[in-house]
Amino acid sequence: MTASPSFLGLPDRLTDGVRPCAVIFGAGYGSTYPGKDSSGYVLAADAIRLASQNDASLVEHWDFDLDGPLFDGKPACCVDAGDISTTMHDNAGNRARIEAKTRKVLESPAVPILLGGDCSVTIPFLSGFADYGPVWVLQVDAHIDWRDEVHGERYGYSSPMRRASEMPQVAGIVQVGLRSVGSARLADIEAARRYGSHFVTARGVHAQGVEAALGHIPEGARVVVTLDCDSLDPSIMPGVAARTPGGLTYTQAIDLITGLGKRARIAGFDLVEFYPPADIDGLSALTAARLLVNVIGTIVRQA
Repeated sequence: MTASPSFLGLPDRLTDGVRPCAVIFGAGYGSTYPGKDSSGYVLAADAIRLASQNDASLVEHWDFDLDGPLFDGKPACCVDAGDISTTMHDNAGNRARIEAKTRKVLESPAVPILLGGDCSVTIPFLSGFADYGPVWVLQVDAHIDWRDEVHGERYGYSSPMRRASEMPQVAGIVQVGLRSVGSARLADIEAARRYGSHFVTARGVHAQGVEAALGHIPEGARVVVTLDCDSLDPSIMPGVAARTPGGLTYTQAIDLITGLGKRARIAGFDLVEFYPPADIDGLSALTAARLLVNVIGTIVRQA
């Protein structure tokens, strides 16, 4: 079986003595609900890697999203460590492996960048920051993901922000891109508000710009970003399980990333809920790849 190319052709390690500023790794499975087949998400990380290949030879070229080359004239400092081993329905084992990998990257030290997987992978990703807090969480999503449990599972894709709110290392949560209707009941909304989560709807961003979200994050804070692909408008991100009109634009998403890098520090980033079987002409994979380029460029510039 032919190995998949790495993201942007990046190496899996740097030369001896050189520490990476960021480490990319994939995790296809998190915590699945009973009887739920989440195998389509396993294709996401490699689809994004493949979509990045056209730009692999252009890393040193000028990128107008970043106002300069990706690594800003510095030595390349990001690696792609490939995927960790996960198995559908091995929920506890998957969580343990994702958390352990996240901790290992943070120990190096570097910024972990996780390619999911559905957004259940966000829970162990955030758990990996237990000894590296406090951190704020910026969730970019159409939904608040605050269910306490679904079908007896407390760590599934409907619950990551509820679980995050229970983690002592999480200092606060900002949720941006919210719109339409999802699994949240009134009780979930009330629980999130009691916690103090800051809701910023997609309409709020369209009307007020990304400062509507960034203004809730303390200056200088360390922030873990979890970006659910359904936060973006389906015109540029059709490859999701629940397409909803009115989402964020590509420009709003990269302005949010860039603005966060200037106001605070990106301590971790995950991109989740890209579902390749629903993609159209590779558009979602391309959009996701460009978002990751902006994340890496922002991390480089905050180092």
